[in-house]
Amino acid sequence: MQRASVSELKASASEYLRQVKAGEEVLITDRGKPVAKIIPLRRSELAADVRMAQLELAGLAKVGTGKLPADFWLISRPGDKEGAVLAALIAEREEGR
Repeated sequence: MQRASVSELKASASEYLRQVKAGEEVLITDRGKPVAKIIPLRRSELAADVRMAQLELAGLAKVGTGKLPADFWLISRPGDKEGAVLAALIAEREEGR
């Protein structure tokens, strides 16, 4: 594992990022003490993030903040008098999806 002080990282960020892209890990130190580690992303993380960004740009999805409003569980749910949602769920299960 590569080691770099904060000042070295500032001066040569591109070089350290090149190493991370190549699969190396870089331990960042501040006054000799480890404070962070830069590690390469796994392929699955990259693919999911890229696909989600594409969907968002196309207007087909919106990336959430990960936080629900405080009253979320108190909000009334919309009705489904005809049972269309339940019917669709049962149909999917029967088709094996």
